[in-house]
Amino acid sequence: MLIKRLRSYSVALLFLTALAACSGDAGADVDPDQVDAVEQPELGACRVLSPDDVAKSSNATKTVDCAKPHTAETFAVGALPESFDDVDYDDKALGKFAYQTCSENYSKFLGADDSLVMRTVLSWAWFRPSEKAWDDGARWYRCDVIGGGDQSKEYVNLPATTRDLMLGKPNDKWMVCADGASVAGSVKVPCSEPHTWRAVTTIKVGADTAEYPGDRLVEVKSRDFCSKSVVAWLNYPPDYQFGYTWFHEAEWEAGNRRSVCWAKTTK
Repeated sequence: MLIKRLRSYSVALLFLTALAACSGDAGADVDPDQVDAVEQPELGACRVLSPDDVAKSSNATKTVDCAKPHTAETFAVGALPESFDDVDYDDKALGKFAYQTCSENYSKFLGADDSLVMRTVLSWAWFRPSEKAWDDGARWYRCDVIGGGDQSKEYVNLPATTRDLMLGKPNDKWMVCADGASVAGSVKVPCSEPHTWRAVTTIKVGADTAEYPGDRLVEVKSRDFCSKSVVAWLNYPPDYQFGYTWFHEAEWEAGNRRSVCWAKTTK
């Protein structure tokens, strides 16, 4: 039986990238009115974002008609709590707040549960005001659905809206699979494309209020659960292969409590 471990395919990592990245926008696709805007962004707006855009902490890309090609849709905006009025621009608590706020709204917006949102090719990114706007008193956040994940070199176009996209049985074009000899060394692809692995379920490895139990315990719990879960999903074959994605203390502190289970399958 083959067991593979993968780290780094989850929306939980997106906020860490944004938190550590530099801010600012440049280029012809920038809306000057948004660059240092103090007022909150428009809810429901669509944009053509790239991984480079998502790697920045602020974004002023021009909005586009949602009926036209776009890779991002704003699904939540709001004012930051008063506790952030006097914090530094790169305060780590901002990332934790964004993860909790955006991920909760993201699930509701897509019509998905916690397990399903970790098994889709979609993910979310969050943005804050520019540093100048922050110094001028701007305190807002913006959460966008994006057509890809942290490993994507480019994003896919989204439908006119992604609201309730995951209700019922989602189309395989929005579900994440992998193509390669092992999960860890494979390329992530939509399940509508040829693949050798599919993310089939997740496990909650700890309570929301629990302290991080350590890498070894999280890995073992993930491995044991995924073995049982995958063999059941495959209808108990005599021989099977599975993989699992588990996350570490940084993701735990951000609020992620789930590992992802993968089945080796072309279905």
